[in-house]
Amino acid sequence: MSDQTDRLLRIMARLRDPERGCEWDTAQTFETIAPYTIEEAYEVADAIERADMNDLRGELGDLLFQVVFHSQMAEEAGDFAFEDVARAISDKMEARHPHIFGDEGGVMEDNRWEDIKAAERTAAGQASTMDGVATALPALLRSHKLQKRAARVGFEWPDVDGPIAKLHEELAELDSAETLEDRILEAGDVLFAAVNIIRRYGVEPEQALRASNAKFERRFRKMEELSDKDGETFGDLDLDTQERYWQRAKRELG
Repeated sequence: MSDQTDRLLRIMARLRDPERGCEWDTAQTFETIAPYTIEEAYEVADAIERADMNDLRGELGDLLFQVVFHSQMAEEAGDFAFEDVARAISDKMEARHPHIFGDEGGVMEDNRWEDIKAAERTAAGQASTMDGVATALPALLRSHKLQKRAARVGFEWPDVDGPIAKLHEELAELDSAETLEDRILEAGDVLFAAVNIIRRYGVEPEQALRASNAKFERRFRKMEELSDKDGETFGDLDLDTQERYWQRAKRELG
C-alpha cells in the first residue's frame, strides 16, 4: 500500500475514533453518507465535462474518501476493510479480462463480456435478467440499463420504427390521462419510450440530456444578456419577443 493511501486510512480511522474522533464523522452511518457518495460521483463527472484537471484531481480525492469512509464503517462492524474492497475489484477486473490476465488472448468480444457478467450474477444468486440493476441509479440511466438487459435476451423491436410508434402511443395516453396519478404513470412511459429510441441510435440518454441541459442553459443566459443590453427585463417580455431573443441567442452561440 502506498504511503498516501496508508495516510488516508489513518486519517479516516482517527476521524471515526469514538474517543478522539470528530463528532460529525463518528455520528455517520452508511445511510447518511450514501447521499454524499452520490454527490461526489456527480462532481467528478462535472469536472470531466468541464475538462478541469485540477478540479478533477480534487473531486477524485473526495470520491476516494467516500470509499474509505464506507470501508472504515464496515471494518468497525467486522464486515470488511479497505483491503477487501481493493481485493474484490482486482479479482473482478482480472476475471472480466481473461484475454489480458488469462489464457484466452485475442480481443474481448461484447458477447463474451456479457457472458462473464451474467455468470457473475448467476454465482451471486441473481436469477432474473433484471437482477443487479441498482434501484438507486438515476431514473434515466436505470431505464437505459433495464432496456439493454431486456434486449440481450431478445425482448427488442427489430428496428427503430417500433419504439417511435410506441412513443406516439404513450404521448396520446398522457394527453388523455385524467388524474395526476395517471399522468405520472403515462409521463414515465413517455420518457421510457424516448430512452428506447435514443438507445437504438447508440446514444447514452444521460449524456445526451446533460448536453441538452447545458445548451439550453447557455442559450437562456445569452437571452438574458442580450435583453439586458437592450435595456429590457427578460421576464417582463411577451413570449413573441422572448422567442426573438431565443433565435438571436442561437445565432450568436451557434
